[in-house]
Amino acid sequence: MIDPSFLDELDRFDTSLKRESTAPLQGDQRSRQVGGGLTFSDHRRYTHGDDPRRIDWKAYARTEELFIKRFEEERNLTVHVLLDTTASMDFGEGEHHKFEYGAKLGLGFCHLTADENNEYRFSLIGDTADRIDTGESSRGGVLRLVEQLNELTPGGDGDIQSSLETYADTIHSKSLVVVISDLLFDPDEIASGLAALAGNDVLVAQVLSPDELEPEASGEAIFEDPESDNTIQTYFGGAAARMYDKRLHDHLHAIEDRCRALGIAPDLIRTDVDFFDSFSTLWLGARLGQRRGWH
Repeated sequence: MIDPSFLDELDRFDTSLKRESTAPLQGDQRSRQVGGGLTFSDHRRYTHGDDPRRIDWKAYARTEELFIKRFEEERNLTVHVLLDTTASMDFGEGEHHKFEYGAKLGLGFCHLTADENNEYRFSLIGDTADRIDTGESSRGGVLRLVEQLNELTPGGDGDIQSSLETYADTIHSKSLVVVISDLLFDPDEIASGLAALAGNDVLVAQVLSPDELEPEASGEAIFEDPESDNTIQTYFGGAAARMYDKRLHDHLHAIEDRCRALGIAPDLIRTDVDFFDSFSTLWLGARLGQRRGWH
């Protein structure tokens, strides 16, 4: 379960991030959105997680109900978070769980993006892309995402190429796209999907657990395929361990080569690394414009 209190820690952590980077996270998109600007738009009912500073106390005095003031503002950037929900993401124990770790990375981007008065979209990718945010880029919106993600169990083998290609058709201006996945797919299909996102700045976070990168199994062991529930009992060690290591690193190198051919520098994220260290690597990389074509 994702504990939303990590967002409060992220607020404190963001203070140090801002000291490290003075480059604003800016994009080419400018659109009229509801946010924290100066022109009053309308009211909506208060929900848990909303900023209490936006409560209209005069309206409360008249109605004895809590309403939030909404304002029109210009937003500079849309951040699209695409989170892999296939069965292979349901791996790892506790804080090392891949889906939970990856979800927190995506939620962190949404939270700090909203804090900078920019817009986020949050979608799940499996067989297709399924947008789950409410369209309101706010802390309350992020908390509702936490609730939805805590009710979700990753499953299925997915189609990353189709998911990314389908989602690319929904992006109508240059944006930052954050793809969070273990990338346990065919490298050519990954490349085709990422190529469809051309014209945007693309950040790829490949989330893997230490048990996948350096399995501790030895001797007689049972391996389970999370996408099919098939199991196999075999001796793991010696030649089998070396073959596993070779196939894993061949796969990682193939993904890196295909990403770099597209001008993307993928980040390998280990779930045994402190979350805030991993997040700062990704966030500062975006803020400092270290990815292709961002300014």
